[in-house]
Amino acid sequence: MNNTADAMFGLTTETIEAGRKLFQAEATFLWEAKSLDNLPPADLPEIAFAGRSNVGKSSLINALLGRKDLARASNTPGRTQSLIFFDLANRLRIVDLPGYGYARASKSKIRDWTQLTRDFLRGRSKLARLCLLIDGRHGLKPSDHEMMKLLDEAALSFQVVLTKRDKLKAEAAEATLKATISAAAKYRAAHPWVVFTSSEKGFGLAELRAQLAAFAE
Repeated sequence: MNNTADAMFGLTTETIEAGRKLFQAEATFLWEAKSLDNLPPADLPEIAFAGRSNVGKSSLINALLGRKDLARASNTPGRTQSLIFFDLANRLRIVDLPGYGYARASKSKIRDWTQLTRDFLRGRSKLARLCLLIDGRHGLKPSDHEMMKLLDEAALSFQVVLTKRDKLKAEAAEATLKATISAAAKYRAAHPWVVFTSSEKGFGLAELRAQLAAFAE
């Protein structure tokens, strides 16, 4: 942990421990919604996870929750095609959104779940933050900037989370992190703290848990 950055973003030994305890609690599948007419009650704070197809979204959710297969991970882009809700200790909801960008599905299906995601992000009253996952090996792509523009327009706070830190050498990872922080700073709704994570090696997970636990009831 970087002491200066940690203090700036409220990360302390206490908040790290609070995050560990929350995400160690029981997490269960709650709901699958294929339309806005079939959403679960908005009665707890929600954290949504979005990113390009095959960014490692389901793997990161599983790693954060300490589970191997709660969120369905797959090597096939576009497997998540609906809004998947998980309950965390009846204090916080985690929402796995459909991936955007390339996916092995028909254009009509891609259009439908893209619209579902956009409508959800614009209108969900309990959505406290969106974690926008970016593959650390490739950095920000045009579709990521499109998503960030949408989040700006919706005035929805989002936090950029880089994935697959274990796939890069230290120098390359540092360069990607700096470039991503600089790019994200151009968006009003972007949280200034960007974390570089690895689902396999655990990098950044404690810090991200601490940040997200602050929204729990």
